[in-house]
Amino acid sequence: MNMRNEKAIGIFIVAAGIFILLGKLGVFGFIGRHFWPLLILLPGIALHALYYARISPAWSLFPAGMLTVYGILFGITNTWGGGLMSSLWPALLLGIAVGLLEYGLAERHRPEFVLPAALAIGALSIVLFGFTLLHTGIIYVLAVLLILGGIWLLLGRGRPRRGW
Repeated sequence: MNMRNEKAIGIFIVAAGIFILLGKLGVFGFIGRHFWPLLILLPGIALHALYYARISPAWSLFPAGMLTVYGILFGITNTWGGGLMSSLWPALLLGIAVGLLEYGLAERHRPEFVLPAALAIGALSIVLFGFTLLHTGIIYVLAVLLILGGIWLLLGRGRPRRGW
């Protein structure tokens, strides 16, 4: 064996040892448990970058928007607990709406159903977000805001006004 081959084999053996040691210490498990949403978010951002660099066509914005929204959603639920998914599930529909909207706004010869479908799915997602938020503690905030608004109206909103 010549000296060059021995160095290459030595580097390979050291790299394999480091890889095994990091695996046994739990580094890869930690990275996998905490950063897996990046496997969804980064391709979405990359597809956006490819479109805006004029490398990919406009239809690539549909999966780009979906992957970006889903990556953010799963990042939030991974960080603060999977129980949030019971309140944030309408974001799954929002991802489809964002993807369709980005495609519809970027495509010159878009099909006529794209923008109305994006707006309808987005509106449905927002309505469903509202319903899920009403089943959480936000109902108390809404009640307090209604009480304060009613008191403000009862007290005359400041100075009395003339006319209508």
